[in-house]
Formats: sequence, C-alpha cells, structure tokens
Amino acid sequence: MKALSYQRRRSQLETYFDRTAAEAWALLTSDAPVSRIRATVRAGRDEMRQTLLDWMPADLSGQRILDAGCGTGMLAVEAARRGAEVVAIDLAENLVRVARERLPNDVHIDFRVGDMMDPSLGHFDRVVAMDSLIHYQAHDMVRMIERLAELSTYQVLFTFAPRTVLLSAMHAVGRLFPRSDRAPAIEPISARGLLRRMDRSEALVGWTPGRTRRIQRGFYTSQALEVTRA
Repeated sequence: MKALSYQRRRSQLETYFDRTAAEAWALLTSDAPVSRIRATVRAGRDEMRQTLLDWMPADLSGQRILDAGCGTGMLAVEAARRGAEVVAIDLAENLVRVARERLPNDVHIDFRVGDMMDPSLGHFDRVVAMDSLIHYQAHDMVRMIERLAELSTYQVLFTFAPRTVLLSAMHAVGRLFPRSDRAPAIEPISARGLLRRMDRSEALVGWTPGRTRRIQRGFYTSQALEVTRA
C-alpha cells in the first residue's frame, strides 16, 4: 500500500467523521427527521445494510464477525442479535461513542476506535466493510481488501462506489448543495476494473467473487460485493 495516499486519506476521513460531520452522521443513522437529500442516503444505507446482513447466515452463533468501519453500529447490532461475537471498529471516536450510547442493554459488542486493518484485532469468521472503503483510491482499496481477507476465514463483504455516468453527474450536482449536506469525497471504480485488480492480486488467490448488488436511492449509490474463500 502506498502509505502516503492511504494515510492522507485516512486522516481526512477521521477529521470529517469525527469532527466536521459527526453530529450529521449521528442524525442520519437515527430515526429523526432529516433533509430530503439525507433521507435518500438513509434509505440507501438501510437497504445496503440489509443486503449485507442477508448475505450472512441467519444464525451466527459461535461466529466472530468484524464490522470494519462500523460508524454508529447499526449493522453490528443486527449481527450480534443473530448470536455473533462482534468486534466493531471505526476511526471516528465520536461515532463509536454514539454507537456505545445506543447499544441495547441485551446486546454485547466490542466497540473499538482505530484502524480496521490492525492485526491485533485477531481473526474472524466473516468481515463486513459497508461504505468504508469507498473513499480510498483503487490501489489502496485493493490492499485493504487483501488485509481484510487475511483477517477472515470464510467471507468478506464490502461495498464500493461504482463508476457510472449518472453517479458522476450526481456528484457534480451535489457540489451545489450546502456543505452540510455533502458527503466526503469518494473514489468511483468500475466493477470490471475492481475485479480485474483483485484477480491480479496474489494475496487474494483462493478467494472467489460471489454475489454483487448495486443500490441507488437518490443521492446514495453503492455496490456490494461478496468474496469467499474457495
């Protein structure tokens, strides 16, 4: 991984999610009223989260799950309710604080603040990274997928921003909206280009792409991809 580009982007994201827009993201992931723009993002994220959960077994008892880039912990809670032992990590301390405050009394999750690729996290049966890789350049994204695969035994589920004409146009229009309604910069990549890069990766030998699904709801566009160990 090119440390400079990765570390610079990681620092930018930490500043955005932990300081600039922490309150906005806490609101977005609640059931409180939001603007029409944010409502489309909320709806898209809800559908994406359910898609990733549907791609895991209904019964996760005895399995260890990593929620890589957990935000306020909505996916982590659902996985824990299925019986999983969940470690949920995010670089934004304020979002993890919100996740801990919202945690139901009958659910246990090991929330942490830090780097999702930290080897000290240990090993997992499955790893999920919802909308947490989309801000990194393609070469960094693939290196992150490689690292998450090293942490997983059976399955890695992640999302990427698909490169489409419509998405590019929406991003251009989005710059006209108030800064508080803008998402942080993302790095679109074509599904074919991403799969080609993954196929060339020696670290991903033995891992096979599986299900994929693109979700578009207003100002939210993201594509899920499953990779499993052969």
